[in-house]
Amino acid sequence: ALLGYTLYAEMKVSEVAALFADLAALLAANALDFGAPGTAHRILPMGLFVRVPAHCSCANGVRKSVAVRYAARPADTLATVADIVFAGFVSADQIRNENGLASIDPDSPLDAGQKLVVPLPCVCFNSSDNNLSAVYLSYVVQVGDTLPAIASSYETTVTDVMNVNAMGSPVAAPDDILTIPLPACASTFPKSASDRGLIVANGTYMLTAGNCVQCSCGPGSLNCTAGFNFYIIMPAFCSIRSCPSMQCPNSNVMLGNVSTHPTSAGCNVSSCSYGGFVNGTITTS
Repeated sequence: ALLGYTLYAEMKVSEVAALFADLAALLAANALDFGAPGTAHRILPMGLFVRVPAHCSCANGVRKSVAVRYAARPADTLATVADIVFAGFVSADQIRNENGLASIDPDSPLDAGQKLVVPLPCVCFNSSDNNLSAVYLSYVVQVGDTLPAIASSYETTVTDVMNVNAMGSPVAAPDDILTIPLPACASTFPKSASDRGLIVANGTYMLTAGNCVQCSCGPGSLNCTAGFNFYIIMPAFCSIRSCPSMQCPNSNVMLGNVSTHPTSAGCNVSSCSYGGFVNGTITTS
């Protein structure tokens, strides 16, 4: 699942990632090149809209919330944390209830460094929409938004958005949280793979297999290739130091590559495809 987050101030990429998710997942969800020099310290402008991955467990398509932890800064209040820092994805009352702070005024300053658990929306609907693969994005309606404009910007229809959100009329008020279906590519990895069920929104990518494999979603197809050695580029954000072999068995072809060899009968084409991350091994065929 994804959150559509608008930056409330200038922020480094790493600062946005620290609020919600790991750096690699944030870069992938926004199709940013993590191999570019200084990516983690790149400054993003105030008002920029980014897609933030929300890792949550969904049972039979039921909505679940995902919680992140936040350390209060000087002058923070429950209201500013909810409305500004987390862009209206949560209310001050929800944060108050989650943290057992019933007696705290939402506008009273919090202690600097005070730890808060912040619940956020997360929607899966079995990763499908009208029997097609989909990733769901939670979106906070802004002043001036209309449902047709929102639907158009995400390449979906007003009817689809209304059905997903159980809306009786095509009207959304500012600060409403809508669920938007995004076209996606689904994997078919076996149950034994730790990344089974991987699904990628169209036009983006995800890193898997310890950030060693990059799976991208083009229109309708999932393409997995060998990624960079993420540990060398950004060691602080990498889960493993080196990547397992990505060469197909009994072949010189590497993951994601295609090899052609002329023969008397024509041209012999060999490819190497990713089959999931099983027991620490990158399976290929």
